[in-house]
Amino acid sequence: MPASESRPALEVLREQISRLEGRSGRRRAVLPFGLDEIDSRLPGGGLMLGALHEVAGGGCDALHAAAAGQFAAGIAGRTRGKVLWIVSRQDVFAPALMQVGLSGRRVIYVEARSDVDVLACFEEGLRHGGLGAVVAEVARLSMTASRRLQLAAETSGALGIALRRWRRPTGAADFGQSTASVTRWRVSVLPSVVLPVPGVGRPRWRLELIRARAGDEAIFEVEACDGQGRLAQSGLVENRLALPAVLADGSDQEAVGRRRARA
Repeated sequence: MPASESRPALEVLREQISRLEGRSGRRRAVLPFGLDEIDSRLPGGGLMLGALHEVAGGGCDALHAAAAGQFAAGIAGRTRGKVLWIVSRQDVFAPALMQVGLSGRRVIYVEARSDVDVLACFEEGLRHGGLGAVVAEVARLSMTASRRLQLAAETSGALGIALRRWRRPTGAADFGQSTASVTRWRVSVLPSVVLPVPGVGRPRWRLELIRARAGDEAIFEVEACDGQGRLAQSGLVENRLALPAVLADGSDQEAVGRRRARA
């Protein structure tokens, strides 16, 4: 009896798909979220490094775009090395990225005028080999372009995040097209955590895992990334506040103190 007939058909099919997609059989490093409910849904127990991932907001407005950007920044903040952030418009608020664990000292910003330029910089950054992550704001992402990005990420081992942004609501239809990304996420804003005292609580997100290779779709309600880029499962941690990186990181506190002393 052939070996393939004695193994589960689903396992054989997954291996065939892997070969067609050009992926090797070696186990790759992953970046876990630290929440079992999410990590258990992802191949290897976390976000695959040396791979392309997609993130989009649950709406085309600025509020959802900011949530998607912070989710991407929280992931990038937990990688090692510099982070290349490629923008198509000048509306990135660096303090908001720092609040979710991505220090401005680690980020290299590149502004590109069109999707063609964004994708060129994206691929070049992923091939560079000295970066922890590359985040690129892009509207259209074809299968051909995504395959090139996936291969570039596999070569260097860097984490690639395509942050999907559209200038018009009709452009969001492109998010449903097939790409070579390993995972695809959609982030929507939920009412913030209720505090026992007057004030604004920690933001909450509806996190949708729309696509995962060899995994299942899923929906999670989470508390937004804290000062170390970590998510918290909504409802498990009551009244927990996210410390900005400037307060959570002692070295930043020392730097602030020195600047004040010199003044």
